Amino acid sequence: MEIIVAKNSGLCYGVRRALDIASETRQKKAGKVFTLGDLIHNPQVIADLERQKIHSINDLDGLNKATVIIRSHGASPDIYRLLTQKNIEIVDATCPIVKKIQKLVEVLAKDKEEIIIVGDKEHPEIKGLIGFSQGKGIIVENEDQVKSLPNRKRRAILAQSTQDLYLFEKIVSALIEKTKELNVYNTICRSTQTRQKSTSELASCVDILFIAGGKNSSNTNKLYQISKRILPNTHFIESAAQIKPEMLKGAKKIGISGGASTPPRAIQEAVAKIKASFKHQFHREKTVQCQR
Repeated sequence: MEIIVAKNSGLCYGVRRALDIASETRQKKAGKVFTLGDLIHNPQVIADLERQKIHSINDLDGLNKATVIIRSHGASPDIYRLLTQKNIEIVDATCPIVKKIQKLVEVLAKDKEEIIIVGDKEHPEIKGLIGFSQGKGIIVENEDQVKSLPNRKRRAILAQSTQDLYLFEKIVSALIEKTKELNVYNTICRSTQTRQKSTSELASCVDILFIAGGKNSSNTNKLYQISKRILPNTHFIESAAQIKPEMLKGAKKIGISGGASTPPRAIQEAVAKIKASFKHQFHREKTVQCQR
């Protein structure tokens, strides 16, 4: 039995940066420290932040004399204005990649063309981008939604930073038929694309693959969808406890991949759980990039 961990699994730069900012803020501030929404989408990490007395809130009503950290997904301009009006100290932990996309949307909004944003409408990053679009942004979640869009002379299209590249390409292709001049901006972050590639390669050379991460993590869900297309025997787990011995029956090669918000210990715990299930068999763990 062989355990193969996908390359580039675990925390990305933007998430590590947000966590460092949160920790430094807590050390510097004696008063209350909050994050506006979950700093990142992982329950284990959020529990750790709570233990540090960094609390996640969704409602700003009644909030005063506190420090609010803008999470890695970013926020709309209205949120910044509201916090400023309340004299709340703002610490911005928005991922630099997301910041670049926000600025792009802000620039595109000055033009007259429609802005198509490919992403999950309920995701905080998308809500923030819509705020920067000045009412010109239209969210598209799948290829079917393109069918209801009218023909246009000009459009711009971009993506949520954690979007599935395959889906983005399909939507771009569908939109070309309805747009005379389509300006395409591939705003899927390089880290996300690398993880997607590593996961797809891993899925093609193992018997079973576990995607570890928070159920509400967009990028981790995309990894699961990508792997599932290639390898039906793919499982999404939030913790190692969800790995059952019966899942591993007959598997000689077992893969593990984690999203950008998955802490290293979650990967380590998954490896340990699999090893424990095969404790009477020879096992080894290594990190490889599968060759097809």
